[in-house]
Amino acid sequence: MLARPEWTDLIRWSIGIMNRCVARPSILANIGRLPHFSVPLNLISMSNAHRYLPHYTIADYQSWEGDWELWQGIPIAMTPSPFGPHQRVAKNLVFEVESQIRRQDCRATVLYEIDWVVSDDTVVRPDMVLICGDAPEKHLEQPPEVVAEIQSESTALRDRESKRDLYKSSGVRVYLLIDPKHHMFEVYQRTPTGDWSYQVVEDQIQLSICDDCEIVIRRESLFR
Repeated sequence: MLARPEWTDLIRWSIGIMNRCVARPSILANIGRLPHFSVPLNLISMSNAHRYLPHYTIADYQSWEGDWELWQGIPIAMTPSPFGPHQRVAKNLVFEVESQIRRQDCRATVLYEIDWVVSDDTVVRPDMVLICGDAPEKHLEQPPEVVAEIQSESTALRDRESKRDLYKSSGVRVYLLIDPKHHMFEVYQRTPTGDWSYQVVEDQIQLSICDDCEIVIRRESLFR
């Protein structure tokens, strides 16, 4: 069972949906093709939130315009395109991982910002994933071996709590959490008992992936 984000988080994120519609009048012309609420958010209390927040599926998600994630049937407006530090860290991470799996001829593929269909009502778009085998023809439908999120102030709570719990319950083996502002590199890894270990990386970390490969990610290489 997927970990359900707190209702306070979901409502706060969902307000972004309404803000985006107000900020972009062209969206309102196609409101029938987008997620919307039948009850004003300010009338929703914590105790009855689940009664009013609509429940959508992957079929609805595929018809929407703009950038969204879908969390257990609730649409979440994604943040605008990342700033420079986020882009730099993402580029460095992809380069570090991609270059090592190529040198070792690993049976692995690095993908950037691909939709992962976790279930019929949950779709997320991590900053980076590593999967065993070739890239899918369309969306990703199996748990990645490695997921990476590069956090910002607006995504920190989501990345540190809700997405962490989702990735853990969905079978991800390694979760990399990177903070460009504070140059912090954290790693969650699956243990033999099925739980996750946690580590703040001060120098480097070695990961065993896809059965036959070993990659090393150096902290300094991410923030150079």
